Amino acid sequence: MTVKLDGATLGIEDVVRVARPDAKGGFAQAQLAPEARERIAATRAYIDRTWMHDDAPLMYAFNTGVGLFKDQRVLIADMAAYQQKSVYAHATGVGEPFAEDVTRAMMLLRANAFASNYSGPRVELVERLLAFLNAGLHPVIPQKGSVGASGDLAPLAHMAGAVCGFEEAHMVYQGRLMPAREAIRAAGFDPDFELGAKDASALINGSTTSLALAALATSDARRILKHADIAMCLSLEAMRGELAAFDPRVHKARPHPGQARVARNLLRILDGSKRCSQDARNIVFPDEPRQPGTPASPRVQDVYSLRCTPQVHGPAVEALEYVERVVGTEMNSATDNPLIFDDGQGGYVSISGGHFHGQYMAQAMDFLAIAMADLGSISERRLARLIDPTMSYGLPRNLLAGKRGLNTGFATVQCSMSALVMENRGLATPGSVDSIPGKSNAEDHVSNSTWCGRKARTIVENVQQIVAGELLMAAQALTLVEPLTQDYPLGKGSRAAMEAIRAVIPPALDGDRWYATEMRQALDLVRSGAVVEAVESAIGALE
Repeated sequence: MTVKLDGATLGIEDVVRVARPDAKGGFAQAQLAPEARERIAATRAYIDRTWMHDDAPLMYAFNTGVGLFKDQRVLIADMAAYQQKSVYAHATGVGEPFAEDVTRAMMLLRANAFASNYSGPRVELVERLLAFLNAGLHPVIPQKGSVGASGDLAPLAHMAGAVCGFEEAHMVYQGRLMPAREAIRAAGFDPDFELGAKDASALINGSTTSLALAALATSDARRILKHADIAMCLSLEAMRGELAAFDPRVHKARPHPGQARVARNLLRILDGSKRCSQDARNIVFPDEPRQPGTPASPRVQDVYSLRCTPQVHGPAVEALEYVERVVGTEMNSATDNPLIFDDGQGGYVSISGGHFHGQYMAQAMDFLAIAMADLGSISERRLARLIDPTMSYGLPRNLLAGKRGLNTGFATVQCSMSALVMENRGLATPGSVDSIPGKSNAEDHVSNSTWCGRKARTIVENVQQIVAGELLMAAQALTLVEPLTQDYPLGKGSRAAMEAIRAVIPPALDGDRWYATEMRQALDLVRSGAVVEAVESAIGALE
């Protein structure tokens, strides 16, 4: 598959296809759309023809210094050295390098920003960036050091230095970390590449690292939402809960669209369930103190983590829709400074602005972080109930299979998930409200967007594991009571989910296994989307 960049139509899933390998290990290729290439080349030809002389008016970053040196002319004779020095001056990142998918997304998104034809780089620079991406040349980019204005200067400078073959830069190529020049040469390219006027500024000026983190985290969050609905249904049926709270009439009385959508999903997954009935509740479960033959007390209503699922999952649905809109707009925007505009008279004009500022990304990622942290929190509460017979209406303690005492069960799995919830709570503290002025107060308000993106990505990864843990433990619970409940079938969607889980994780009946392996298998199920695919194949697409 080839993703064509025109600066206007790139989607979040296009970024994912280029940034991450498919099931066969291949990446989608990225290519500059022909019309975009023509526009960039025409704009640059005008710039070189008209502006590249020492009598031209001062134009920021074209023939001036940056920051507080904005009024200092840079002579054409010094231009090549100035571009190189600009990259060197900003390559101040620290910490561990970004993962491969983030690096690839950064390269793609920077090229797409250029395709919008407001930045004025040489077309050779854009094509080199994409050629390296397609060849699997991945710059080593430290994670820390950007404040999200004037863009992600530090990480993008590390990317720029590698793409331009600087001696100090490094790349990963074919699984090997090596000096950038060595990697470029090994891939069949010329390591020497001279930057032209404004090329350095165009490469490093924009919140593209923040955007790369945001696009990937948003895609992962979208995948989690349906899994969370399915996991809740399995937990509900394992605990023989009530369905009345999901009645459409209830949600019409408080007509939030996300809440109603989740309630509809739950009822569709649970359609045909006999497990959530009074007759099923009359069965005495293994650790239930009730005597055989004694009817169960009427349930009336369930605890919040079950009954209020639409009211908690629903806001996450709506938050993600907002985040997707912001990220989608940012992906197809010019985030450079200055920007180049057609003057309507056969020429172009350079205008300074502030599109590099990452506040949109910072606030969107904080919003995503808060919404996903709460989604993980309610999932962990359901998971915690499953292991306690006093809260699960008699499911085996710790969902234990095998000999008690010799085997321990799932209690510590819940502890690990609670650790992720607590980590998420700290990470969900907004970073977009923080700002430390920089560069002698030339940058007196910054967005902190890269940190917001990094912590949102971590939260989303944690929530993937928490929801995977709930799927795993609910499946274990349902398996343990299967001999007792075979006359009370699960809902159609729940049965499909159980089949998908069991196809990867066989029922655990002896309690003798390495739990970390099963937790990883459950996480892979969520990442692959196999459970959702199975459910939707059985009942049609979830909302």
